[in-house]
Formats: sequence, structure tokens, C-alpha cells
Amino acid sequence: MNIAYFLTTKSEVAFLYDDFTLRQALEKMRYHGYTAIPVLNRENKYIGTVSEGDFLWHLIEDVEDREELYKINMCSVEDTIIRDVIAIGSDRNPPVRITATMGELLNRAMDQNFIPVIDDREFFIGIIRRRDIIKYFCKNPD
Repeated sequence: MNIAYFLTTKSEVAFLYDDFTLRQALEKMRYHGYTAIPVLNRENKYIGTVSEGDFLWHLIEDVEDREELYKINMCSVEDTIIRDVIAIGSDRNPPVRITATMGELLNRAMDQNFIPVIDDREFFIGIIRRRDIIKYFCKNPD
């Protein structure tokens, strides 16, 4: 089975550029209701996936006492660029090539809600959702 059949194309996927601010990223994630989202550079290459937890850990990383934590405000999220946060989660959601097998997708889907897909030039072309993989294997158990 060609995995392109399951592809949700880049034009249909919410994603972030690595030069977005933390505020822009949080607003986009909130608008779409996502807890994790792919990050691309301006050349449309997949950089990694960032999650709400990555943002939280980044914000509290340098906070030494509880009172400082409560002082985090929108100014602090406007000064942080996503590429400064992405290193935290970049190894967690590796992409597959468009030539991947259904078996590879199934293995990845055990650990990821979605699988980023890249082409042979390593450009991000979309994602495959875990639910679509599960549906396929429920209908085709062999």
C-alpha cells in the first residue's frame, strides 16, 4: 500500500516556522486545538515537533523560585523564538519518507500521534495521522 493514500498534505496541516515567536506558536496551537505541531524552517524542511510541554519546560527552565514563575507574561513569550525551544523535542517525532512501508508507519504510530512525511529532497509534504493507520489495519488485519 502506498502511504501517500493516507497523507494529509502540508496545505491541510497546521505547522509552525522555526522563526515564529512562542506567542505565535501558542496562539496557533490553541486556535487549532493541538497539543503538538510540526516545525519547519523557511526552506520547508522538517525541523521537529514541538509540544505544549516543550514550551512549558522552556519557560520554567531558568526560573529559580516560585515567585519568578508567576511573573512569566506575554513579553517573555514574545521574545522567545521557536528554534530556541525545538531542540527539546526534535528527536521525539522523526519523519518518514514518502516511500515508507505500512509496517514502518505502524511502528511509528505506537509512539506518535502523527508521523511527519518528507519527500526525497527532505521537504515536508504533510503528516499521516495515527487514527488513519489504525483504521487501515482494522480493515486489513493481514
